[in-house]
Amino acid sequence: MSKLKTFWKNNRQLVVFIVLMSVFRSAVADWYTVPTGSMQPTIKEGDRIVVNKMAYDLRVPFSQTSIVRTGEPKRGEIIVFESDAAQNRLIKRVIGLPGDKVSLKDEVLFINGEKLNHTVTTQNSNELFANETINGFTHKIRIEKNASDQFSNFGTTIVPDDHYLVMGDNRKNSADSRAYGFIPRSELKGKAMTVAFSLDYDDYYIPRSDRFITDLYSE
Repeated sequence: MSKLKTFWKNNRQLVVFIVLMSVFRSAVADWYTVPTGSMQPTIKEGDRIVVNKMAYDLRVPFSQTSIVRTGEPKRGEIIVFESDAAQNRLIKRVIGLPGDKVSLKDEVLFINGEKLNHTVTTQNSNELFANETINGFTHKIRIEKNASDQFSNFGTTIVPDDHYLVMGDNRKNSADSRAYGFIPRSELKGKAMTVAFSLDYDDYYIPRSDRFITDLYSE
């Protein structure tokens, strides 16, 4: 007991800091490493993404128990969620809200019968990039021309209550609602906000100078 008291006396500031930091990361904000390119060009492999974990719920620290709902996802927002279907933590863009009627035809989205603004900006023999506008915000999407077309089309589907339809910006290279179905609200971890920093996996993990404190919602 005396050793424990001595340890506490000598290290209590450090212990309190670790506990408070753990609570903060569990319930308020955290950052996640992005290991895949399913959200290119918006998010790259090696990005460290700051996530607002209070955007949609205030939770009991170290649990998934929601004390109160603090907000609801909007179309176009990028969310982090713990997918039971995929058995993995994923990051995708919200396309359809509960009750929305969504379809995809030749890579162009339709929401509640309205075609989203979809403008090709650049392309070559392997890929094309387009600007897509949803909920008044324009973001870029990537389409690999030589990839399978299995995810390029789907018929009108209605998003169930308390669920969301999500897609990656790298449209032919993203396992999202087209593969795993709708995302239950209970799986949401938070809203992705900013690229804190990024490591280039193809260049000896050197930090990317152009991806330091980068807003994910700036055009």
